[in-house]
Amino acid sequence: MKSLTIFLFFFFIVLPVMANDDEIIEYLQNAAHTLEYPADLDPLIDATGNRQFVLLGEASHGTSEYYTWRAEISKRLIQEKDFRFIAVEGDWTSAYEVTKYIKDLPGASGNVDEVLANFDRWPPWMWNNQEVKELVKWLRAYNMNLPEDERVGFYGIDVYGMWDSMHSVVEYFDTYYNEYAEQVHQAYDCMFAFDDNPQAYAAAVYQGRADCQNEVEEVVSLLRENKERFRADDERQYFNAKQNALVVKHAELHYRAMPERGPDSWNHRVRNFKNTIVRLSEFYDGNGKGVVWAHNTHVGDARATPMANQGMENIGYLMRDRFGLQNVFIVGFGTHRGRVLAGSEWGAPMEDMEVPEAMSNSFGDLFYRAGISNALFVFDADVPEALSEPRGHRAKGVVYNPLQERGNYVPTVLPDRYNAFIFIEETGPLTPLF
Repeated sequence: MKSLTIFLFFFFIVLPVMANDDEIIEYLQNAAHTLEYPADLDPLIDATGNRQFVLLGEASHGTSEYYTWRAEISKRLIQEKDFRFIAVEGDWTSAYEVTKYIKDLPGASGNVDEVLANFDRWPPWMWNNQEVKELVKWLRAYNMNLPEDERVGFYGIDVYGMWDSMHSVVEYFDTYYNEYAEQVHQAYDCMFAFDDNPQAYAAAVYQGRADCQNEVEEVVSLLRENKERFRADDERQYFNAKQNALVVKHAELHYRAMPERGPDSWNHRVRNFKNTIVRLSEFYDGNGKGVVWAHNTHVGDARATPMANQGMENIGYLMRDRFGLQNVFIVGFGTHRGRVLAGSEWGAPMEDMEVPEAMSNSFGDLFYRAGISNALFVFDADVPEALSEPRGHRAKGVVYNPLQERGNYVPTVLPDRYNAFIFIEETGPLTPLF
């Protein structure tokens, strides 16, 4: 993971700004919708129209306001536009415990704190926090007024929890299809040998000492070959087992490609993001509507940044490419300054860090100079030509060093990357529950 992070952000620098700042500032001042209450989201909800997917970004993984506003948007889409699921940049197995709880399915945890404690893999603050807790409580209360087959779900789209996914698949076969259990155990023993250390597996593949690709694909094939039988027995359990097996497959590809330091590792991960979203939509009546929560770097169209030129894909690009602009609505987020939860390196303890003022000529700086506090912008045909020039847009991950700010800016054509944008002048950290 560390090598991938270095590869990704090495190229993100602030470009010289050629645009007419005065023209852009005037546009921002006129186009801003003050954002204070959930009702202030009306222009955004209206602009989503009948789109099937709404992608909600964030400029960091540890900022309270990004979570609370995404929650308010999600609630309104669920209530007013019949959105059926929320898909987040988190582990499938941990998020599935949330789905069991909010849908009141068999085996659900007894309370919301127990549910969120399942997000125990680093960085736990991303989902085990007060902001998510409030949303989960709301989702459960909302679902309890609906028939079981109409209840909203909450799912993870990431690959990092592959060991938990393997254990879940093994448990599925041990419990329901013992005649295949030994075959599954033997297939996954190849990966289990690396004792929850994917970097060790990546190194072993690179050095020619290991290769588990065929084994993890064998389990996916077994599930597909027995699809009709397994679905007939319990479609929900089959869907969960197959998704876990696919997480393992894409995680293996992700880690296998990591030592090469090219775009393939990143792309295997984001293809799992996209494929999971599509499968969830199909699971919900064939074309269910979904809200996606992930970093700006994932949801903002890669073609509006240098990512596409580097061969890197992301959800925004892949979803727009498959479903068309008319079916995908993307919302970006940003700030000028504040505080954030992050680690100084991968696996490091959580810290409450200062977010310095946005760099000169970046979008955060431009919004601030326009006198914008907290506001929503919906981009339409009246966007000035000056906004077509790329400008730095800050991106902070779970690893953050405020002293190395220059490397955290993505040259961005904002109205091409997003359909709408939410700017919060000063942001605060998430509230962890541990």
